[in-house]
Parts: sequence; structure tokens; C-alpha cells
Amino acid sequence: MKVKTKNQASNLRRRRGFTLVEMVLVLGIIALLVGSGIFYLVGVLDVGKESRVKADLNTITAALRTYETQNLFLPTTQQGLSALVDKPTSRPQPKSWRPFLKKTLLDPWGNEYQYQRPGKRDSGGFDLFSAGPDGVAGNEDDIGNWDI
Repeated sequence: MKVKTKNQASNLRRRRGFTLVEMVLVLGIIALLVGSGIFYLVGVLDVGKESRVKADLNTITAALRTYETQNLFLPTTQQGLSALVDKPTSRPQPKSWRPFLKKTLLDPWGNEYQYQRPGKRDSGGFDLFSAGPDGVAGNEDDIGNWDI
């Protein structure tokens, strides 16, 4: 039978595994890295959504300008953006109507884009905007044709 010396017993204890303090420290560092990664990712996603809103606003603005060119007027606020998808039944009715968009577009947060004619920011034209992440129009997170 072999007798373990003091050094062999000490080495055996050291090789058994990590201490509780070491495990908590490593898990804390991992949690910190994951948390900062998620924080960064959320910021990237927000920038992507804002870019999509601006692209949608450009698409809708082009459709509104084509509507205006063909009919010599823009849809009213009451007719709204649905006038680009379905022929308006209220006055003024376009004489030369066709669908200018396949469907009404929604912003990345699932809300309809807002259209006002005449606009509050562009009194000679129109305001076209997304109410932003909170879905409430008229506050600082709105993204509109004044931003592009």
C-alpha cells in the first residue's frame, strides 16, 4: 500500500476543481460580457429600424408624388395613404387612378404611417411620419419626411 505524503495530498486538493469564489468570478465576467453584448445589439437593431422607416418614407413619398403628377393633387388627410392602395370614394376623386402601392405599409413597430395634408411642418406640402417606438404621434421619437 502506498502512503500519500503531505505534498501529494496538497496537490490532489488543488487539482480537484475550481473554488466557489473562482466560479462566481468567472460567471460574473460572463454575465457582464453577455449583458454588454445585448445592450450593443439592441442599439444596432434600433438603428436598423430607423433606416427601414426612412426607406419606407422615401417609397411612400415617391408614390405620393406620382399620384400628384397623374392627378394634379395629393390625397386629402381623410383619404390618407389608403388612396395609394384603393381608389378614394370621397372628393376629390382622382380621374386617372391606379394602385401606387401594393399594400399599406407598416412601420417596424407595427403601426401605420401617418399622413397629413397640409402638413404642420411643411404647410405647402404634406407631413409623412412614423410615430416611432412608442406609437404616440407628436413627440420627439417621431421619424418623418423632415428627417430625410
